[in-house]
Amino acid sequence: MKIKQYQVDAFSDRVFAGNPAAICPLNTWLADNIMQAIAAENNLSETAFFVPSAKGYALRWFTPQKEVKLCGHATLAAAHVLFEILAYTGRAITFETLSGDLIVEKHNKLLRMDFPADPPVSCDVPDVLVQALGHRPVEVLAAEDYLVVFESEEIIRNLTPNQL
Repeated sequence: MKIKQYQVDAFSDRVFAGNPAAICPLNTWLADNIMQAIAAENNLSETAFFVPSAKGYALRWFTPQKEVKLCGHATLAAAHVLFEILAYTGRAITFETLSGDLIVEKHNKLLRMDFPADPPVSCDVPDVLVQALGHRPVEVLAAEDYLVVFESEEIIRNLTPNQL
């Protein structure tokens, strides 16, 4: 099997700088275990794969260990490959992802991405969190993960969380 692969340094205008991502344009999806094996061999923080879709392109990201729901720098790198190497002529690209649609627009030589926001909201302190941290926070905010607030930096430095 032969596929094209590009390594793009996002957030930089020169090589060997920025945040590297491997980009693999495909006509159809490879098996998940094959994409995972490619990402593991690349050993970059993310390898992105995309295929044509109804809205533009479906996009998936794999770390060397697993598939992830969202990766900003690899999304920008995929858009760069489409605009600069594969001669995509539109002004904007819609990527269908596990986190919803991501839109990348080209403005002269710059790319701008509409990144989803998931603002945290205040919530009750879960008992399991207190057990795991060994100390009750003064506030807990929830989004995809928890954000915990303590009275002082000293408390945070002295935490000995267990691995529930």
